[in-house]
Amino acid sequence: MRVLTWNVNGLRAALKKGVEAHLEKIDPDVVLLQEVRALVDQLPSGWSLKKPWTAHWNPAQKLGWSGTATWSRKPLELLGVGFEGTDLDGRILRTRVGDWDLINVYLPSGSAGPERQAMKEEWIAKLLPWAKQFAESPRPTLLCGDLNIAHTAKDVWSPSRAAKLSGFLPHEREWFTQFLASGWTDSLREHLPGQQGPYTWWSNLGRAKAEDRGWRIDYVLANAAGQGRVRSVSVNREAGIAVSDHAPVIVDLD
Repeated sequence: MRVLTWNVNGLRAALKKGVEAHLEKIDPDVVLLQEVRALVDQLPSGWSLKKPWTAHWNPAQKLGWSGTATWSRKPLELLGVGFEGTDLDGRILRTRVGDWDLINVYLPSGSAGPERQAMKEEWIAKLLPWAKQFAESPRPTLLCGDLNIAHTAKDVWSPSRAAKLSGFLPHEREWFTQFLASGWTDSLREHLPGQQGPYTWWSNLGRAKAEDRGWRIDYVLANAAGQGRVRSVSVNREAGIAVSDHAPVIVDLD
């Protein structure tokens, strides 16, 4: 089974930029989208998922904001949203495909200022203990999405420049270390332990995309029951450059 996770930076814009053609080329069985930023009835007139695709949507209450969605060509069961069944920002969507549980996550960014960083701090404080139950689950489970944190120096193009920026602050990186220690494996880093990057997000300023000056903030994390069934993990930079400021991360599972 091939699973893809992708922050599309607005699904309406992504559809205009050819996201469906890239998905057809990559050929995933399951697609986890973040930053959808639209209700289903706000998508282009006449657009709909074609069979055999089915979907569960978790839009934000605020229009044009945040939101997650999971699409699947296999039977898709909705397990829940948010931490306790409510999720005004549409940031957590849990589904089941076959014997796999999939957690689609879009953590807040703190780069817009102190208030946004404070919101991010609240989220990460809740996420770690909440996610631990799934890390310990006997069911194979993936936690995928845009976590808005680069974990190590291999995950940013310039660690010295990034060190004072939200997303690479020392306490955020330590939080990520603790998150992995709670029972999750960073599947891409497990498969590419020595590689710089590959990056999954680039600033739209300057020549960041062209010169690959990016950050790796989009992840596929597997619990102990699932990690042994991860065959490969990759980043599709070409699709990311064409459609979004993020690239899709693709994982092939046994």
